[in-house]
Amino acid sequence: MRVLVTGAAGHIGQFVRDDLLARGHQVVATDLVPVDDPRAEAVHTGDLRDPCLVRKAMDGADAVVHLGAIPHPKSDDDSDLFATNCLTAHRVLDEAGRCGVRRVVAASSLAAVGLAWSPVPRSPRYVPLDEEHPTLVQDPYGLSKIVLEETARATHRRYGTDIVCLRFPFTGTGERLRLQLDAVRADPAAHRMDLWGWLDTRDAAEAVRRALETELSGCHVLQVTARDTSSPVPTAELMQRYHPGVPAFAELAGHGSLFDTGACARLLGFVPRYDRPG
Repeated sequence: MRVLVTGAAGHIGQFVRDDLLARGHQVVATDLVPVDDPRAEAVHTGDLRDPCLVRKAMDGADAVVHLGAIPHPKSDDDSDLFATNCLTAHRVLDEAGRCGVRRVVAASSLAAVGLAWSPVPRSPRYVPLDEEHPTLVQDPYGLSKIVLEETARATHRRYGTDIVCLRFPFTGTGERLRLQLDAVRADPAAHRMDLWGWLDTRDAAEAVRRALETELSGCHVLQVTARDTSSPVPTAELMQRYHPGVPAFAELAGHGSLFDTGACARLLGFVPRYDRPG
């Protein structure tokens, strides 16, 4: 396939490019900063809020991977963060629909649940947390991801585009992952709001590719995390310490993840390969 990858210079974007190219796909890359990759069929540098840029980059695409967004809630202007993420999502998904692109994979976030960046401490209603968990969002970043998912559903209804929104946690590998795991080990309480979710970036790239290649129809929102938590503390102990009283509808054995990824496994046949090192 000829795949347009937005946000191609970002952390996940780099791994997605490598994975797609290794599997024989053609990659068209776009980002705010130049993408220096001679393997790409084309590179477009600019802002996804620009409809001309999006239209030009979309030309000839068979599929789209939409990673281009502000990837964190750290902003001096919450409204600008929200508006930017929502507008770029609509620009890309709507243009994909208008151009007849049949498959889009978009990077959502577990922040769409509303725990990770909540301005006040919150606990989940239950664990393992699945895609049906009620939305608790108060922050603009998590809200922008809900809008992304609703934009995906609207795009499917309007154009028939098949879309997979992948709800990612923290993603990292190598030094980036080591620093995150060291921080969690030193202070597990500081990560109670993200339920110690994580994913190796190599697994994130594979999940994206499987979402592109798997035969499916409709619009799907899927959680994808590692099989274990980012903490060396056993999962049941983490919940007892930091989220006491939250119902558990499955055994919290060992260091198992607090996120239900069964839908991702069933629909995409994807099971993460990488567990927490050490």
